[in-house]
Amino acid sequence: MKGSTPVGTRNEREAANWVRGMFGRVAPRYDLANHLLSLNIDRLWRARTARRVRHILERPGARVLDICCGTGDLLLALAESIRHARPVLGSDFCHPMLTAARDKIAKAGATAVLFEGDALRLPVRDASLDLITVAFGFRNLANYDAGLGEMRRVLRPGGMAAILEFSQPPNRVFAALYQLYSRRILPWIGGALSGSRDAYLYLPESVGKFPSAGQLADDMRRAGFEDVRYEYWTGGIVALHLGTTGTTAP
Repeated sequence: MKGSTPVGTRNEREAANWVRGMFGRVAPRYDLANHLLSLNIDRLWRARTARRVRHILERPGARVLDICCGTGDLLLALAESIRHARPVLGSDFCHPMLTAARDKIAKAGATAVLFEGDALRLPVRDASLDLITVAFGFRNLANYDAGLGEMRRVLRPGGMAAILEFSQPPNRVFAALYQLYSRRILPWIGGALSGSRDAYLYLPESVGKFPSAGQLADDMRRAGFEDVRYEYWTGGIVALHLGTTGTTAP
């Protein structure tokens, strides 16, 4: 499979079910673990992503969807980046995550519409969105090519996809240090905070199996995206990929 392959899973359905169950278990303390493990840098990554796509958000009546939205952090960053007439949409296939997102969005007083949906089979019309985003969720899809194809399908001509995901630091020394942290320290702390050590054993394993930034860019081009580019942040721990749909319908 070219997609998420948790230990013990044999096909895409089993992989998707494992990921859904895992996120359901960690949902209550997901934010706490993420913010502590990243030293709150994850908030900056999402805010920077929102700034990179602001020109799309500023379009009159722009339709925006954040897939694999989890507890809604990127969704909030998008909603707060620019106020426009239409609410930002958010979807996830894990109900406990959506429940947490709903509560967070209500507390923030933001305008957003949430719905439960699989990122590989979105209940969204062809060519109906101006922007589709995903932060740290694409890596968990059971089929990366299908995920890119679905993102491409729902975007209008002139639309944009933004994928914020963990990556492989290009500097070997920094990469070695990060590997030590992610494989030795992160599972212990994350497990203690979330009560699910397997989730934080899966994290470094999934990052190690995920395509490099350059490979993901190539995959986006093959899926039909144009003007594909990416940038490393925080020494290459994460990378933001951007791609457009050009000016003609798919």
